[in-house]
Amino acid sequence: MAKALLGYVGGSDPRLLAEMRRLQQRVQDLESELVRIQSENDALNDAVAQHPRESLLDGIDIDVHQAEPALT
Repeated sequence: MAKALLGYVGGSDPRLLAEMRRLQQRVQDLESELVRIQSENDALNDAVAQHPRESLLDGIDIDVHQAEPALT
């Protein structure tokens, strides 16, 4: 009985510790990805702000006569 109580109250479960470490690493990875995506987004916003009149479609040549009609 004493061993059961000691195990329940005292020692940490190694599986719980491993899961906690894994989750902490995942949080760090997601935070790093968030910082990267935010900086990429800021760079894209700066590029758009510097050239507001240029369209994303400027480099695309669409032949209206050969284009297929939109589905309705």
